[in-house]
Amino acid sequence: MTTPHHRISRWAARLSAVALLASALPAGAEENPLEAAALGVEAYIYGYPLVTMEMTRRVMTNVGSPDGSRAPMGRFVRMREYPNAQFRDVTAPNADTLYTTAWLDVGKEPWVLSLPDMDGRYFLFPMLDGWTDVFQVPGKRTTGTGPQQYAITGPGWKGTLPEGVTEYKSPTAIVWLLGRIYCTGTPEDYAAVHKLQDEISVVPLSSYGKDYTPPAGKVDPSIDMKTAVREQVNALSAEDYFDLLAQLLQVNPPNPADQPMVEKLARLGIEPGKPFDATKLSPLAREAFAAVPKIANEKIMMHLKGGILTGDMTLQNGWLFTTKTGLYGTNYLQRALITAIGLGANRPEDAVYPTSEGPDILGTYTGAKKYVMRFPKGQLPPAQGFWSLTMYDKDYFFVPNPLNRYSISARQNLKANADGSVDLYIQNENPGPDKESNWLPAPPDQFILMLRLYWPNPTTPSILDGTWKVPAVKEAE
Repeated sequence: MTTPHHRISRWAARLSAVALLASALPAGAEENPLEAAALGVEAYIYGYPLVTMEMTRRVMTNVGSPDGSRAPMGRFVRMREYPNAQFRDVTAPNADTLYTTAWLDVGKEPWVLSLPDMDGRYFLFPMLDGWTDVFQVPGKRTTGTGPQQYAITGPGWKGTLPEGVTEYKSPTAIVWLLGRIYCTGTPEDYAAVHKLQDEISVVPLSSYGKDYTPPAGKVDPSIDMKTAVREQVNALSAEDYFDLLAQLLQVNPPNPADQPMVEKLARLGIEPGKPFDATKLSPLAREAFAAVPKIANEKIMMHLKGGILTGDMTLQNGWLFTTKTGLYGTNYLQRALITAIGLGANRPEDAVYPTSEGPDILGTYTGAKKYVMRFPKGQLPPAQGFWSLTMYDKDYFFVPNPLNRYSISARQNLKANADGSVDLYIQNENPGPDKESNWLPAPPDQFILMLRLYWPNPTTPSILDGTWKVPAVKEAE
């Protein structure tokens, strides 16, 4: 039987052979099927974040007015409570921060973001460009918690801004504001955060300081609102994928460091604003090109564990994580992987997300067993924002349980052992009244754990430099 590992190995071998042969042949991707496939895979991986961001934007803004997790362009989604175990809109939801998000088109004119006085509360408002780079991140860590105003300007914009408004220049026309505000989840704290959310605003520069009524959104019935965005992107043919990429490049220009890749795109006929015409490829090259999406997607997902060898990913006591997020430079494969598994990832200075599917790389957790995660005295996760440990089922959704507790953190008033260490009890069965404060309920079958460190310590002890390590999760004795 062919296992997923064998299939990945087969595609990797095929890709390597294609790349090796193509490098030994003269230029001319239009005629050379080997070079067309090899360059096509590179181009696909390079463009994956931009295409995914655009497809995500289309789905998340395809409504007439704000509705749940969706809102028209230039309008805020204000999530009012944490998801519950029935929530299925996105995988790996959190139960620590309430999202306040918006999509903007800053290609025509700047937009002004106004943030109220957060009164010391932890928040961050990362701004993602079309390539998923976090180009600015106002928040408690970087700009404090007082009232703030920012004009987000697009590529090539020049002009004068009102007094007191700071310019944040976006490299692309697409901008995703992915705001998060810490909330304990009590009724009182929900009310306090809701008030802050309602005071956050974003308006076109031409309407700043004036009464502004945002226009209703336009609904496009041709947009698939049910299929997951990642599945929609991965299902695009090579021709449709690269045609969309060429359109997007016109208003979302590549970085200067991308020039070598831009030249490779041109060899395939992928140029900003020009329709991609696959008929210019030879029949053999076009046939080889059809396999590009499958090969490229296999390569992207291989990097999840292959990145351990390159240093892009870290495996530690059964936990897999990366500190290479938010700013990617020319590391296109890492950028594509994070797009695929964690679109909207923060810079590591703001958040790191160790994830564990089992006590070791070969094993998986199961609710049929009991586990303990022990933090020695004084060694709880070192984060200046907050930390939490979240429980997911095998599909990265919350797990129903008697306490409606989907994550555990210092909010639970954790009980320490006599020696000052802290044990977290990870199991399906309630461990009893004396341990319930430290219990993270698990499903009866397979589950996954995610540790969140928001604003991890910048100095020792720190997960960022390896001076703090995530403890192993062990079977209870």
